[in-house]
Amino acid sequence: MADQAELEVLYEDNHLIVINKRASEIVQGDKTGDEPLVEKVREYIRVKYAKPGNVFCGLVHRLDRPTSGVLVFARTSKSLERMNKLFADNHPEKTYWAVVETAPAEKTAFLKHYLVRNEKQNKSYAHTKQVPNSKEARLRYTKLVSSDNYTLLEIALETGRHHQIRAQLAAIGCCIKGDLKYGAKRSNPDGSICLHARSLRFKHPTKEEEITVTAPVLADNLWQWFEKKVISGH
Repeated sequence: MADQAELEVLYEDNHLIVINKRASEIVQGDKTGDEPLVEKVREYIRVKYAKPGNVFCGLVHRLDRPTSGVLVFARTSKSLERMNKLFADNHPEKTYWAVVETAPAEKTAFLKHYLVRNEKQNKSYAHTKQVPNSKEARLRYTKLVSSDNYTLLEIALETGRHHQIRAQLAAIGCCIKGDLKYGAKRSNPDGSICLHARSLRFKHPTKEEEITVTAPVLADNLWQWFEKKVISGH
């Protein structure tokens, strides 16, 4: 049974529920057979609001299993339809934090690559020029703070491609900590990668207002250190 202890709810009303996804959780069911978040959220709604029968819970977007942060679900079919359109049009402002092994040369930069997805490997490859079956990927990063060994980047995502941030940062030699698939030196003990969907700003599907939801970082010493440095202005 999903309850407040299992789900960190960041925003909730009659139309939407936004949670802070843990790094180990899967969004939808897969071959592992682990309980997906969409089912946990459905159960949370059923119990909290004493809803009989089938509870509607629509998945608006996805995060990779080893990634944490802001994840949105729709509580009505109308909200789901409108949110799907917003995401398809790349309207939400998506901000990510990534801890990388090597600091990029520039403090801030715009990256554009052409990504080709390999379904069998579940991996995307970044190219500097358009190639067959590629999709354009765009982001802007800013260096926020560095420790002795790692650097925290803030990333503004302009497109939403498969493994986009992971592939683009790896392409410039800045692998995300723990991301073995994209060239990291070693894995994180919990199997996570240091990529966090920090905030999401979007137009509410029924109200005429902008909503901004920010997800606290994980209860991890490195993440906590970086967050405190950013909040304190270094």
